[in-house]
Amino acid sequence: MRVLVTRPAHSAEKTAQRLRDMGHEPLLLPLRQPVHDSTAAAAALASTSGAIAVTSAEAVRVLSALGEQLHPHLARPLFAVGETTAEAARSLGFRSVASSTGNGSDLAELVGAHIEDLLYLAGTPRAETFEAGLRELGIRFSVAECYRMQPIAPGPAEIEAIFAGGRLDAVLFYSRQTAEDFFGVTELRLALSEQSGIRLLCLSEAVAQAIPAALKKNAAIAPMPDEKSLLSLL
Repeated sequence: MRVLVTRPAHSAEKTAQRLRDMGHEPLLLPLRQPVHDSTAAAAALASTSGAIAVTSAEAVRVLSALGEQLHPHLARPLFAVGETTAEAARSLGFRSVASSTGNGSDLAELVGAHIEDLLYLAGTPRAETFEAGLRELGIRFSVAECYRMQPIAPGPAEIEAIFAGGRLDAVLFYSRQTAEDFFGVTELRLALSEQSGIRLLCLSEAVAQAIPAALKKNAAIAPMPDEKSLLSLL
């Protein structure tokens, strides 16, 4: 199958290798690129002392750039969405890492069962589900925006090359923002409409909400919000 990956380049390369190992042909079309602010992350860590939360592996990549500045904080409890992000944090040296298997709301419940004060290392733009869950549970928290997902506008030649190489079988969507970016590009939206039957595979229900109504019949949602479950839909 020819599968289009819409993740940022750093993550997309890993996904592409997984797809090749499964016998598929990956095509990469990054629609966002991360811009890190390690200074903001370092300042937030230095001014707090409690638990840390991350909802994306991108925040862990920001932390990896801190080097020795991170060492005094590795004993702090860290809560993550998804085992992949949790494992990335463990690889950095964090010694007490817990992960939720669902979305931001699930992570808020996990945090609420253990602590009362929290530093959230966040990106922008982002869903508000984690913060809303923390407020509902009465958990004190501060937010440090340590990375920004900057849009990338694909050019006409790049889009043409994807669809000219043969029939596209599926598109992988990992975030609602990326799906909105994708369908905001006229050429991509028209190409999917013209090539009927292309499967639109979404990491979660929230992501699927960004699929246009006319194409919802082609959408499928991963049983669990992780890449293994998403790729199982192929």
